[in-house]
Amino acid sequence: MTDMNDNSSASNRRHANSASSAQIHSFPSGKSTSSSKANHKQVTFNRTELDAILRIYGFKVASGEWRDYAIDHLKDRAVFSIFRRSSEMPMFYVEKDPALSRKQGMYKVVATSGHIMKRGHELQQVLKVLEKPLKVVSK
Repeated sequence: MTDMNDNSSASNRRHANSASSAQIHSFPSGKSTSSSKANHKQVTFNRTELDAILRIYGFKVASGEWRDYAIDHLKDRAVFSIFRRSSEMPMFYVEKDPALSRKQGMYKVVATSGHIMKRGHELQQVLKVLEKPLKVVSK
């Protein structure tokens, strides 16, 4: 009988040791992981912004002017780059920078040369610089 008690007490010690080691090696609580996610939050285009950009992009692709695009979501800004060919530098890029929302406006369209073509608070107004102006047709 003493042999069985020795075996059972040894197994109890093993379970106690494994329970204490599980507490030592436990994963961090949800609080620290949520704060790390908040530190890595990216700026993105929302659906209405992408719809407006892709509407103009679709017209330009249909006319044969543009062929490719890229979207970059960074920590401080989101960028929609427009290419004539995928192997070249972008012709234009549309940038969303929330840090400038109270100053000059968070949206801007920039040419390849770095020249800011238009900047503002409303994306629709900023994108008008990319639209082809209507031509007067005479008879």
